[in-house]
Amino acid sequence: MNRLGFMQGRLSPVINGKIQCFPWSNWKDEFPIASEGGFYLMEWTLDQENLYENPLMTEKGRTLIKGLKEKYNIKIESLTGDCFMQSPFYKSEGPQREELLKDLINILKSCALVNIRYVVIPLVDNGRPENKKQEALLFEALLKLNEFLDANEMSIVFESELPPQELKNFIRKFPKKTFGINYDSGNSSSLGFDPAEEFDAYGERILNIHIKDRILGGTTVPLGTGNTDFKIVFKKISEIDYKGNLILQTARADDENHIGALKKYKKFVHNIMDRL
Repeated sequence: MNRLGFMQGRLSPVINGKIQCFPWSNWKDEFPIASEGGFYLMEWTLDQENLYENPLMTEKGRTLIKGLKEKYNIKIESLTGDCFMQSPFYKSEGPQREELLKDLINILKSCALVNIRYVVIPLVDNGRPENKKQEALLFEALLKLNEFLDANEMSIVFESELPPQELKNFIRKFPKKTFGINYDSGNSSSLGFDPAEEFDAYGERILNIHIKDRILGGTTVPLGTGNTDFKIVFKKISEIDYKGNLILQTARADDENHIGALKKYKKFVHNIMDRL
């Protein structure tokens, strides 16, 4: 349970109706709220809009992050790069692609400076490659980063909408030491995938896990109210002897009691694991 954390922003008010975005006004407040609520692991979020104003991307901001981590005993070991989904470099051309690739390199360097080990690239929604050319551009650009990732003990982890066998074939193209899979329980249930088949196909490549619930073909809902078969998910997590983090990327609280919602979700996970 000490590997169970939360997605940054889940302890802040909802912004413009978005379920997830960087909490500009409240990001520092989430540290004491989390600590007081018994959470000691956070996954950072990064949007393309105002990218270089995000505290992760500035020297002053990184100093603040390090101080808050130490003061409140909170680890930040992973980052979800929504920016990569919002502006995929492999769907751009010419100078714009080069600028987005520079952004990627700068993000990785900033992560290394605050000991973030796992960088999630969401290949979902607008981030999903639409053809072989885009896949080739993605593969070519990321392989060039392998030496940097290896030297800094970092990994790029893909979140994908591909069916299990296709995702297995996709991840095989990348070095095992520095590239892996971010498994998202809610996205998989929304797509109608069988979690047992997913873990059997590529379980050994899973380096980070997002815990959420979704309705088949629908949106995120509170844990236990959607179509995610958590009993099988956690059974398979146990079977592969998974040692990584579990990040609550859960539905937002309707009553604004965000820490209360996370505590409820934490108990939900705990109860399932106790019954395994």
